[in-house]
Amino acid sequence: MLMPLSLLFVGAVLTINAIWQSGRIADREIVIINLIVAAITAGVAIYGAVTASDMLGVKAAALTLLFSTTYMWFAFNRFTGTDGRGLGWFSLFVAITVTPEAINQFSQADSMLDLWLALSWAAWAVLWLMFFVLLTLQKPISGLTAAFTLFSGVFTAWLPAMLMLYGVLA
Repeated sequence: MLMPLSLLFVGAVLTINAIWQSGRIADREIVIINLIVAAITAGVAIYGAVTASDMLGVKAAALTLLFSTTYMWFAFNRFTGTDGRGLGWFSLFVAITVTPEAINQFSQADSMLDLWLALSWAAWAVLWLMFFVLLTLQKPISGLTAAFTLFSGVFTAWLPAMLMLYGVLA
């Protein structure tokens, strides 16, 4: 029920972060959107954890908190001017952690929504891996990372959220 709420704001933050990665927004200007989205996704995750009736609910909350932590860390790095290597290592941890979720979603997909979710988890795993390569290994993939961040923001979050909010995708 709260998925479109989270996805709408994840789409916003990924889009704004992609524009920042492209050099069109100053570092400190992305702090607020990252903090807001960290708070929204954390709130949704905590609500989900508290109301969970089984381990699937707890897993959904835990995986959502990986997003929240990422956005909080992005905000911290941009506010303090740190280089992001720690976020890069965290991103590797997250990429490894969510890969089984992508595989699990693919193995259980029996609808277009399920397939979209599986593809989204796979895309997010790749995106987090790209942040590890960019931030920790310091490979020159900032343009590619910006493009994939924008792609992910639009197609794994913003567009599906809009379709869900308007009842097109259930």
